[in-house]
Amino acid sequence: MKFTLSKLVVGLILLAVLAGLVFAFMPQPVRVSTSEVMRDRLQVTVNEDGRTRIRDRYIVSAPLGGQLQRIQLRAGDAIEAGTTVLAEIVPGDPALLDARAIAEAEARVRRAESAVQRARPELEQAIAQLDYAENELARVRTAHERGAATQRELDSAMLAKRSAIEQFNAAQFTQDIARYELELARAALLRTRPEQTPAEQAEHMLIDAPIDGRVLRVIQESMAVVSPGTPLLEVGDPSDLEIEIDVLSTDAVRIRPGATILIEHWGGEQELHATVRTVEPQAYTRISALGVEEQRVNIIADFTSPPEDRDTLGDAYRIEARIVVWEDDDVVLVPTNALFRRGGDWAVFVAENNRATLRIVQLGRQTATHAQVLDGLEPGEEVISHPGDQVRDGVRINRR
Repeated sequence: MKFTLSKLVVGLILLAVLAGLVFAFMPQPVRVSTSEVMRDRLQVTVNEDGRTRIRDRYIVSAPLGGQLQRIQLRAGDAIEAGTTVLAEIVPGDPALLDARAIAEAEARVRRAESAVQRARPELEQAIAQLDYAENELARVRTAHERGAATQRELDSAMLAKRSAIEQFNAAQFTQDIARYELELARAALLRTRPEQTPAEQAEHMLIDAPIDGRVLRVIQESMAVVSPGTPLLEVGDPSDLEIEIDVLSTDAVRIRPGATILIEHWGGEQELHATVRTVEPQAYTRISALGVEEQRVNIIADFTSPPEDRDTLGDAYRIEARIVVWEDDDVVLVPTNALFRRGGDWAVFVAENNRATLRIVQLGRQTATHAQVLDGLEPGEEVISHPGDQVRDGVRINRR
């Protein structure tokens, strides 16, 4: 009996040791993190830095030669069209009686008259385009209320109206500047007439502001003798801003006029919005910080956020822009940290019944964080994030 009991005890000890060895060398479940495949909105964007700039800048030049009085204005000073005196010029007597000076003044008048005539049909065309855009928007809005037009068609009509308004404003500005330059040229011509008396010739010529806005830069501050065409000041309206964004040429081919732009990290609390107006047709070469030559293209955009939401923005301020090149509100999404290459295909490990299952997937659009799943996954399934070397097909897993 003792012999049998001792054998039984030894046997149990050997079984316990064997079970311990088996358990010690048995593969343990791999601890993994998982993410859920979901159906949500996907927005593919081109992310680049940009800067603001005043849409219409104007450099005020001397209309005739003479002695420029010291300019008292400074950068940032407010100006009012036709009221604020920007500069004073005392015409020089000898130059006024010179036949060449007279001929040049007459030529400037004719050139200014041509500019006014050229601006008139451009303004009329802009007015016609604005009228058409307003009528089209009213028609589409009525159809949308009746369910006969989509939201995209309504958005396109609203964008067309905004673009027509911007074109009208630009054409109006061009005509105003052309008229202002004509007035200056005619005033200069009058002062180059030999029949003027010396007292009339000695009168100061006052140069008024061409637009409502602010002084951006004083080019010639001190008193000096200037010749016709010498730049004196640069003026503009800081509230009328546009955006310039330079992107890689490989990204520019995907951007279309009318694309939405999301503006972040500009200094304000809320996100701003804009739309692409122009993709410039010519690229330029720029050396990157790593010393690599890059072909860059400028994207010009208009703000759609109201001016009161960005009243602290000024000229040449830095912004961060996300240009939307594709978006869809109903997309099956998988995190990009779960994807890896298997041969020439994309693959993931799906967490099923506490095991990792290899799955080949077909992808569409991709961003830095998510990818569109065309085939291979369904919403609600769990995929393994950042799968390591220990994760293989069929291995047991333990979710963190």
